[in-house]
Amino acid sequence: MNTFEYVIDTLMKVCHHTREQAETCAWITHYKGKCAVMHGSFEELKPYYDILLGHQLTVKIVD
Repeated sequence: MNTFEYVIDTLMKVCHHTREQAETCAWITHYKGKCAVMHGSFEELKPYYDILLGHQLTVKIVD
């Protein structure tokens, strides 16, 4: 299980979120089970998907 700080730091590093954006995503995920962290085409999102998986975060690309 990942800590909030780990998730926040990872979103800031990988997705270039501000701390506020990353914290919001972490809390939404905590309470709702999921949160959209980025939007774009499959080709745009795939590199981020791979990196986030490598950081042991659960991620999915949806249409």
